[in-house]
Amino acid sequence: MTNDSREQWTSKFGFILASIGSAVGLGSIWRFPFVTGENGGGSFVLIYLLCVLFLGLPVLLSEIVLGRSTQRNPVGALRLQGPGTFWFLGGYIGILATGIILAFYSTVGGWTLFYTWQSILGNLGGLSIGEAETRFTAFISDPVIPVLWQALFMILTMGICLFGLQNGIERTNKFLMPMLGILLSILVIRSITLPGAMEGVRFILYPDWSDVSFTTIFEALGMAFFSLSVGAGTMITYGSYLSKKESIPSAVGNVVVFSTLVSLAAGLAIFPAVFSLGYEPSAGPPLVFITLTAVFAQMPAGGLFAVLFFFLLSMAALTSSISLLEVPLRYFEDEHNLSRQKGTILIGGLIFLLGIASTLSFSTWSHVKGIAGLPIFESMDFVASNVLLPLGGLVIIIFSAWKWGMHQVLEALRGEDGNRLAGEGFWGFVARWITPVLILAVFVFQVLSNL
Repeated sequence: MTNDSREQWTSKFGFILASIGSAVGLGSIWRFPFVTGENGGGSFVLIYLLCVLFLGLPVLLSEIVLGRSTQRNPVGALRLQGPGTFWFLGGYIGILATGIILAFYSTVGGWTLFYTWQSILGNLGGLSIGEAETRFTAFISDPVIPVLWQALFMILTMGICLFGLQNGIERTNKFLMPMLGILLSILVIRSITLPGAMEGVRFILYPDWSDVSFTTIFEALGMAFFSLSVGAGTMITYGSYLSKKESIPSAVGNVVVFSTLVSLAAGLAIFPAVFSLGYEPSAGPPLVFITLTAVFAQMPAGGLFAVLFFFLLSMAALTSSISLLEVPLRYFEDEHNLSRQKGTILIGGLIFLLGIASTLSFSTWSHVKGIAGLPIFESMDFVASNVLLPLGGLVIIIFSAWKWGMHQVLEALRGEDGNRLAGEGFWGFVARWITPVLILAVFVFQVLSNL
C-alpha cells in the first residue's frame, strides 16, 4: 500500500544530499571531535568505523526500506507492515525523540548562529582560552540573548520546512551540503599546514590501544548510531519520498561514506590546529566554542577561518534540524491530514517553547533538575540520546529482521530489477543477530552509566 500522490525527491542525488545533511550535523562536527579527543583519538576512530558498518548501516538500510515500501511516516510504516500489532509504538518513540532532540538542539543551533555573527563582527579575535571561556559562559548565562538566537534558528528551520520537500528541504541541502564540503576542505588544509600540526593528524589517524576500555568501545557504538541519524524515524520519513526506481544500496552507501568522511574531516580540521597551538584535545564539549575560539585567535588569518568554521557549524546544524522537524510534520500530515503550513507553525512553535527550557537551564533555570538530577538541557539529551534513540533503533531492526522478515527486506532492497545483492546472506545475519545485540548493549551501558 503506497501513497501515489506523495511528493518525491527530484533525483537520487537530492535524496543522498538530504540524508547526508540529516546525518551531518552538530553530532559530526561538534560532538565527534570532542568524543574522539576524550577517548584517545585513532583507536576510537577505528572502532567507530567498524561500528558504523555493523550497527549503523543495517538500521539505516532498514529504515529507508520501510519508508520507501510504505511511503508513510514512522508510525504509518510500522502499522502497515505489521497490522494488528504493537510495533507502531516504535514510530511514536521516534517522533517523541525528534521533538525532544530538536528542542535542545535548537539551543546549540542558536549558539552557532551567535558565534557566526560574532566572528563576522571580529569580536572573537585576540582571546586567550580563559577569556574565551569567560565570553562563552557570560553568553549562555544571559536569560534573554540566547533565547533570541534560538528563536532565529527555529525560524530558519521552520521557514525551510514551510516550502515543502523539493522547494524547501531538497533545494536547501543541494545548496548547503556542497558549500559545507568546500568550507570543511579549506579548514582541513589550513589546519594540517600549521606548524606542528602532524601531531594532531597522528592523534586522530594512528591507533593507541593502551587507553582503550569498554567505555571506549561503547562510546564508539553510540557515536556510530547517532552520527548516521538512525533510530528516530528520520530515514523512514526521507525514504518514503524515494522513488521505487532508485537503488537503495547505492544511495545508502553514499550516505554512509560521505557522512563518515565529514566526521573524520571535522577531526582533521580541529585536532591539528589544537595540537599546533598546544591546547588539550580532551577538552570535552567546550572544545568548539571555547578551545577553538582561542585557537582561531592565535592562528594566522584566524578571523577569516573563525567565520568559515562557525558558518559551517551553523549550516550543519540547520540541515539536521529540518530533518528532525520533518518527522513529526510528516506524521501529522499523513495520519491527521494537518496541512504543512499549520503543522510547521504549530509543531515548530511547540518545540521552540520546549527548547526555551533547555536554553534557560544555563541561566535562570540552572537550579532546576530533571532526570537523575541533571539540568534540563542534559536531561533532554539523556532521555533522547540514551533512551529513546536506542529503543527506536532496536524496534526498527527487530521488526525488519524478524517480524517483517529479512526475505521481504532484501526483496525491497533489490528494487524493480530484482537482482541479488552482493553479500546478502552476510548482511542478513548481521541484521538479525549482531546489530540488535550491539544496540541493546549500547542502551544498557549508557543508561546504567548515567544513573
